[in-house]
Amino acid sequence: MSTELVVPPLAELRRRRSVKWRAFPDDVLPLFVAEMDYELAPPVAEVLREAVTRGDLGYHAPGPDLGKAFAGFAGRRWGWDPDPALVAPVTDVGVGVVEVLRQLVRHGEPVVISPPVYPPFFDWVPEAGGRVLEVPLAEGRLDLPALEAAFATHPAAYVLCNPQNPVGRVHTADELAELARLATLYRVPIISDEIHAALVLPGATFTPMLTVPGAAAVTIAVVSASKAFNLAGLKCAALVTAAPAMTRVVEGLVVEVSERTGHLGALASIAAYTDGDPWLESLIGTLAARREQLGSLLATELPSLRWRPPEATYLAWLDASVLGRDAQPRERFLYEGKVALEPGPRFGAAGSGYVRLNYATSPEILAEAVSRMAAVLG
Repeated sequence: MSTELVVPPLAELRRRRSVKWRAFPDDVLPLFVAEMDYELAPPVAEVLREAVTRGDLGYHAPGPDLGKAFAGFAGRRWGWDPDPALVAPVTDVGVGVVEVLRQLVRHGEPVVISPPVYPPFFDWVPEAGGRVLEVPLAEGRLDLPALEAAFATHPAAYVLCNPQNPVGRVHTADELAELARLATLYRVPIISDEIHAALVLPGATFTPMLTVPGAAAVTIAVVSASKAFNLAGLKCAALVTAAPAMTRVVEGLVVEVSERTGHLGALASIAAYTDGDPWLESLIGTLAARREQLGSLLATELPSLRWRPPEATYLAWLDASVLGRDAQPRERFLYEGKVALEPGPRFGAAGSGYVRLNYATSPEILAEAVSRMAAVLG
């Protein structure tokens, strides 16, 4: 039986210097950006302490350790046996997606995404020279008929978000199998952002895209320990392939894409993948408890807000359109309630009237935030 993770006191959290705790004044509760409030997993903290003590703060050294650690983790959690030699380090998920798109996209070609989706998706595509082609989700699910129509126009690629941020959906094996069939039929490469894969909550099952029959020939997965283990500032992710055509795409990247991986990020990721399972189980239990708490708080204090409890992540997608359209709900919660949330329109036009709330915090902070939000509605 795992125990809930501890959150430091609010005064201690405010001593942190990441964007979550520096973006707003101290009278605002920050529940916006995807940073957790929990203390680091002990194996991660220990490897970082040892590196600092030794002055081991140099450049990342290429080698097999990250691939072996990720393969072991994937096998234990999902029954997936990726080839460690086909796990290529990159700076972060965004860099990985952009650099792969640079290999696949000619200037001005369309790249399909499915909003509402993680805001950088809208920026990564033009950064790589493409243009965004939106195929929105349908009630939180992949709109497979609409995706087929888009794929039939032969876009340069499709960027998948699985588990999906912000709606928290874990795409089913059947949905992904149909997606793989369509991508194969129309020869559309899939870049699968799986950064939240380790954050699937009880009641759902994650299917790595590369385990779907037929998907390997058209898929590059992008993975990272950064979300599950709160390591975003350390800069380490990986591109994973399982078939020659997609492996050649990764091998075509300039060497600096790998060399710019953070040394501390690689050390921390290896420790997380190798020895972090007990802490991760406690995290999943803690997030499940916060999800249940949030559901109870919304039902009693904010019944006019609508939501579907997420199947993964620690992010709640709340329909707050009772407070207005576009970003009006976020503005009112911020300026009247002193609670900072992500505005729905950042995730695409379908986010009008929505806010995204990060519940990876303490029961007390979450309760106080909802109380403040309820006061805004009177």
